[in-house]
Amino acid sequence: MQRLIAFIILLIPGVMAAGGIKLVRDTLFGKLISPFPFLSVQLLVGTVFIVLGLGFFAGFLLRRDRKNGKIQPKFAQRKK
Repeated sequence: MQRLIAFIILLIPGVMAAGGIKLVRDTLFGKLISPFPFLSVQLLVGTVFIVLGLGFFAGFLLRRDRKNGKIQPKFAQRKK
């Protein structure tokens, strides 16, 4: 059950990043999607979705690898 919940938690940012890629692609081809009034707004929202989705996923992987001790010393968390 815990693995299913973890999978769902990782699936949401992945879908969000994929949606962001679609918005950016549609902007580059000049196709405006209905909730956005301008192509520039669509591009901005798509870029934010990509950054947030990939950032969450990368942070999750970094935290997991820090816990397992599988990272380079420059990424290790400093003890205070």
